[in-house]
Amino acid sequence: MSKNEVDSNAVNNSAIKKTLVNKASVNKSVITNLLAAALVLVGYFGELPIVLTIGLFALSGAITNWLAVHMLFEKVPGLYGSGVVPLRFEEFKAGIKHLMMSQFFTQDNIDRFLTSKSSQAIDLKPVIEKVDLAPSFDALVSTVAQSSLGGMLAMLGGTEALMPLKEPFIEKMKQSLVELSQSEEFNSILINELEQPKVMADMRAKVADIVEQRLNELTPVMVKDIIEEMIKTHLGWLVVWGGVFGGMIGALAALIN
Repeated sequence: MSKNEVDSNAVNNSAIKKTLVNKASVNKSVITNLLAAALVLVGYFGELPIVLTIGLFALSGAITNWLAVHMLFEKVPGLYGSGVVPLRFEEFKAGIKHLMMSQFFTQDNIDRFLTSKSSQAIDLKPVIEKVDLAPSFDALVSTVAQSSLGGMLAMLGGTEALMPLKEPFIEKMKQSLVELSQSEEFNSILINELEQPKVMADMRAKVADIVEQRLNELTPVMVKDIIEEMIKTHLGWLVVWGGVFGGMIGALAALIN
């Protein structure tokens, strides 16, 4: 499967999930409002004052809560304060950054992480494996060619005679670097250097830059979709309970009257 197909499937799955979330929320709201409206009709046409009052209170509670949920995510013309999530998305991003830096990437947390790592070797093997050591071999060959051994090397075919040694040299160098990085002395030096105040400050600054860069890629629509997908299903219950409690208040009001 190609990368484009994987990305397409991921987008489709996300869209399907969001659709299901929205449908579940809408269904609860619609059913609650329809039941409340049905009570109003039954009470009105059946001349049942208590049922009518219960239906009116239930309908008013469900509708107002539905409107409140809707106003969180969508701008409603003429209603001040609606569309608060997309309108406040800059504050939302700033809040995420503050949370990340003040709760997760604090100096104490970084110190704790480094302390926990100090008891075991930091595995640098994956990094070393990715390092291109070809320039090191080229520098070595150049040094030999320019040394007193250059004349002898020229008699043996010049620098080209050393080319078969390139791959073995690189492999041996990587093996030696891995062994060095796994030594207790090296890790002790590395931890001590990482715990320096300037290194700590630079590390937090780089993390802050990365977080801010990622947050800057967000748009108001993306922020709205993220929050909506997380909580709209649960907010749908506000409509249900608005109708239930509205109906209970309506029943109490009818009995008092």
